Amino acid sequence: MKAILVPVFFQRDKTDKFERQLAHISNELRDFTEILAPIGLGEPVPKEADAVVFPEILGEAYEYADLFASYQVPILILTSEFMTISMWDWEIMNFLKGKGVQVLSPYNKDQSQVICKSLALKRKMKQTKFVIFQDNPGEGFQPDIFKCFYWWGTECTNLLHQKFGVTVKRTSLEKLGKVEKSISKEEALEEIASWNFPMHESLSEQAKIGAAKYYLAVKKYMDGEGNIGGIGSNCLNESRFSSSTPCIAWNLLYERERILWACEGDTLSLTTKYLLHNALGTPVMMTNIYPVLMGMAALKHEGIPSFPELLDEPENHILLAHCGYFGLLPQSFAESWEATAPVLKIVDKNAHMLNGRYPVGPITMVKIDAAMEHIMVIEGELKGYVQYPGSDCRNGAIVKVPDGHRLMKDIYSHHQILLTGHQLARIECVAEVFGLTMERL
Repeated sequence: MKAILVPVFFQRDKTDKFERQLAHISNELRDFTEILAPIGLGEPVPKEADAVVFPEILGEAYEYADLFASYQVPILILTSEFMTISMWDWEIMNFLKGKGVQVLSPYNKDQSQVICKSLALKRKMKQTKFVIFQDNPGEGFQPDIFKCFYWWGTECTNLLHQKFGVTVKRTSLEKLGKVEKSISKEEALEEIASWNFPMHESLSEQAKIGAAKYYLAVKKYMDGEGNIGGIGSNCLNESRFSSSTPCIAWNLLYERERILWACEGDTLSLTTKYLLHNALGTPVMMTNIYPVLMGMAALKHEGIPSFPELLDEPENHILLAHCGYFGLLPQSFAESWEATAPVLKIVDKNAHMLNGRYPVGPITMVKIDAAMEHIMVIEGELKGYVQYPGSDCRNGAIVKVPDGHRLMKDIYSHHQILLTGHQLARIECVAEVFGLTMERL
């Protein structure tokens, strides 16, 4: 899907540059844009346009700030042949900002591409569906924890639709479990025969069969649905409905169909992942954060005696772990990866989990807030991995952040989305398209 852009020219002062620059845009961004016929400033914008684009920006703008303010779609400035703004555009952009007009102003070609992908994604999300399998999400093995979560509620679901256009469809996890049980062993073994990924020796034959049945049950449901962009289930608190967990299924759905996943049915995390992965093309995953500053409140939950010995600034370090390991991520996102036996006691003994790792180095933590007005971005450093045998953290990651005390005060959720590399500047481009105010630590 491409961004649909309508070029706008100044009706009095238009120069020959407009046509030259428009030709550059059409060529350089041909894989990301569909260019409509140009219109003059003040003329109606075609309803199909995702944004207006200015191939040249002139002093005439000072006289018509009201026309800029009247646009109901984003305004993109691309006045350089290198698919960026030009230095002299800052004067006019600052003037427009003073009049309450925000513009998209990329300063490298990658940002222009990210903006175009974000514009197209914004339109696509209005037809996108997230399917969540759940019944009574607050009830189950850990109600004291799961009754805390905003993503279960009607307000969150409605706000996701209002803000991003995405539709969340909730359906029964108990019924899915019954379909899973109806699938024959022969069908499951046939599916397993197609798997070509590492599996630890601890993963039993019964666990593999259960994982295959879970995947096939989800696929049976999906056969009657279209436009599914994400999928998830209340896999922990309502794990009684299944003899497996969805980890392998979610890996297969991403690797085969590029469908993203929601651990625990967390739709706000899923939305954050969906935006960033589709706009940036980077690996994304969700995990829990356990700041060193939380002490025993964090350690007890994971069943570990202490945080690892840190060389410097322990207050600025956090442990990342989810369901016994670093977190659920597809094989193609990982530096190392294998399916393995489960760790948590609240899932069936024949369930499973994925033990994967991101590369050590720069990392970015991101999350959209509950009001869906802000997005927090924390650039950190993944220092390495720690193992606690016999605990609920068999392989966790240690990340250093700029300010652990500030994180404790400002963080939106224990669920954080992790991206490889430092991505703040690129995420800001996505945030501007979706009307999110970026907060940085």
